[in-house]
Amino acid sequence: MKLERHNAIRNLVSSSLIYSQDELRRKLRRRGFAVTQATLSRDLHELHLFKGPTGYSVPNGNGNGNGAQATEVDDRPPSVADVLNTFGMRSRQAMNQVVIATVMGGAQPVAAALDYEGWPEVVGTIAGDDTVLVICPDLRLAADVQARIRKMLSE
Repeated sequence: MKLERHNAIRNLVSSSLIYSQDELRRKLRRRGFAVTQATLSRDLHELHLFKGPTGYSVPNGNGNGNGAQATEVDDRPPSVADVLNTFGMRSRQAMNQVVIATVMGGAQPVAAALDYEGWPEVVGTIAGDDTVLVICPDLRLAADVQARIRKMLSE
């Protein structure tokens, strides 16, 4: 079922303009895939899809019904900046930790992006539905992480 759903998501993003997860969720429902927002968020992360100014796109540049062909496939996961741009809302430092508020279902992709990039000042992350806890070794490093995240969120 997951493979079929992933194929349907790729097909939808490649052939039509999709600006929100809710819109994608509705289109999937019409194709017989009833998914929660959290599941869809995980699917988007697993498929390395990202949201830009023209809606969701696949990593190789195809998407939004434009039929563009890329010469080189970039199968890296989205950067922390890209994921925060899509899911992030605000952040706040609490001692040696940084708390990031996201849209509902956005915490997992944000935490996964932070984990994947392996920032040396981050010991680890814990993600709920709409909140990520970023744990740093000390106050100074947490302040550095907070400054980087705020810059990405344009707070």
